[in-house]
Amino acid sequence: MSKIAIMGAMPEEVAPIVAKLDDLKETVYAANTYYEGSYKGQEVVVAYSKIGKVFATLTATMLIEKFGCDRLLFSGVAGAISDDLKIGDLIIADGLCQHDLDITAFGHPFGYVPEGEVCIPTDITLRNIAKEVAEGKGLILKEGIIATGDQFVANSERKEWIGETFKASALEMEGASVAVVCNALDIPFFILRAISDSADMDASFNFDEFLESSAKISADFILSMVDTIER
Repeated sequence: MSKIAIMGAMPEEVAPIVAKLDDLKETVYAANTYYEGSYKGQEVVVAYSKIGKVFATLTATMLIEKFGCDRLLFSGVAGAISDDLKIGDLIIADGLCQHDLDITAFGHPFGYVPEGEVCIPTDITLRNIAKEVAEGKGLILKEGIIATGDQFVANSERKEWIGETFKASALEMEGASVAVVCNALDIPFFILRAISDSADMDASFNFDEFLESSAKISADFILSMVDTIER
């Protein structure tokens, strides 16, 4: 039977998923906690990495190499670049790039290093499963390139530059790291993000409240995917 990794960056993003697992077992390893359990008979391992590319790389690698997961689903929040994305919208990545990776001084494009790729595609089968789940739940699911970097970008000029340079619709701080790990280890992976901030943000917006509500929606979505994936 397959074993599915479910990953987020923050505890709030994985807590609603962990709460639904049976036969829960916690393992502390490499300065992190991994939650092993089952959902409707499917083995899963859940972890939050902490924020940023390095922690995400470490956690994704551990989920695959130590815990033996053969697919990885990531759930979290992202900032909008595209005007089509509003707060609360769900977007899945069809590809991921690193917007802060820059060795252009050596004649390479932004986001590229030798023997690497500017944009790594996600697994099309998992994307199609997500679209089926969204249709079944009556949810609108958007799709596009998501850019990753080790900065929380709140600058509109920087957002526009990332959008133009990478044709990216949204940005966050972990996805491309997961993509590099899974691509190197030949593990199908999927990235789901709920939009938490956008160009038309309301000043009264409460991020903590949004994170809690979106985490529940995302958790329900990810677990429906787990239930749909062939075992």
